[in-house]
Amino acid sequence: MPNDPPLTLPAAMRRRGFLLTAWPWRVFGYLLSTPPVTLVAAVPLALLGLPLLLAVFSDISPGERAVMAVLGVLLIAGLGPLAAVPLATLERRRLRLVDPRPTRSGHRRPPEAGAISWLRTRYSEPVTCRELGYFLLLVTAVPVLYGALATALLFQFAALAAPLVLRNDDVPVVLGPATIDSPAAALPYVIVALALLPAVPYLLALVAGGQAALARALLQRGPGERFQAELVEVAHSRARLVDAFDAERRRIERDLHDGAQQRLLSLTMKLGLARMDLPPGPAADSVADAHQEAKQLMTELRELVHGIHPRVLTDRGLVAALGELADRSPLAVTVQADVPGRQPRHVESTAYFAAAEALTNAAKHSGADKADMTTRWDDGVLILEITDNGVGGADPDRGTGLTGLADRVAVIDGRLLVSSPAGGPTTIRVELPCSLNEPA
Repeated sequence: MPNDPPLTLPAAMRRRGFLLTAWPWRVFGYLLSTPPVTLVAAVPLALLGLPLLLAVFSDISPGERAVMAVLGVLLIAGLGPLAAVPLATLERRRLRLVDPRPTRSGHRRPPEAGAISWLRTRYSEPVTCRELGYFLLLVTAVPVLYGALATALLFQFAALAAPLVLRNDDVPVVLGPATIDSPAAALPYVIVALALLPAVPYLLALVAGGQAALARALLQRGPGERFQAELVEVAHSRARLVDAFDAERRRIERDLHDGAQQRLLSLTMKLGLARMDLPPGPAADSVADAHQEAKQLMTELRELVHGIHPRVLTDRGLVAALGELADRSPLAVTVQADVPGRQPRHVESTAYFAAAEALTNAAKHSGADKADMTTRWDDGVLILEITDNGVGGADPDRGTGLTGLADRVAVIDGRLLVSSPAGGPTTIRVELPCSLNEPA
């Protein structure tokens, strides 16, 4: 079936006809290519660990031995990942010989271009440490394992070749603890070796499968890292959407302000002049009605433009925009601001619309007639508090707009806190992480 998962080596070993498939050859290629990779990994690790080797094998004082050992460990831990990262890429590709399943790298894309950003990203990733650990195991354990495997294979093929050697040479053949001096004495060993010969591919497959499982466990992205990477990508995507939305909203506000609003203003003035020039009568009354409707539409368009994105927020910043918002509110609003600079545009916009939503909720639902609005910047966090003297009992489940307000704040990793006991007062606190700078 096209949607079936790729066949793995353990599953292939359990099937009949394993010896007649390409899997034994793939296993042989994987094992045969391991020593060159091990040698390539051993060279930089041996150079970096030279002080550690000197500490172990040289005749020096205990104090010097400790210093050399610490230096060797620091060099391997500090510079070893530089060699492990490219080798791990090669190893993930080589793993396809015995494991066709996709093996994804756990490395993230550096946030910025340049070597410094790349190094900072790589040294902060858990997969980098695992890659270094894998190649340390490859350099230290693989020679021992492959040496034992080669010894077992050599013993078997020596048993198969023993009759031919004894037939052409009188020198006895030593097979472990046994010494064979004639072809007849070698016959039982030949029978056992022939019986075990079909098991050789399975033995090689077991060794390759174990190494591949270790490589997959250490070199690919773990489940937690995959979810973390997805969350990071979601956060970045969300930030891009917020920036795009704010940019589009400012464009609409600019087009309405500079285009439709100006043309409507010109039309209103022309209607006013026409009204003055016409003598009293039905025509003058019609022009007067049109003039009145144009002025009303002008007011509504101005409110619409202001609701999309107030120009004062762009031109003069959050503090001035909050002051204008307080003047336009039906409540008596007192504003206190202690913000020494400008914030990024998305932070200013979120804080402004959070304040507007809070004041609108207070005017519509709480029965308040006055409110206090305080904003300040405290150690990387912009804090906005709105307190009204209404009846309290604000509940997001009753559709007071707090849910949408919380969602707007959460988009930029902010926090919304609400205190609204029955009988009031209601306090809404918005915390937005940011830095003080000119809006970008």
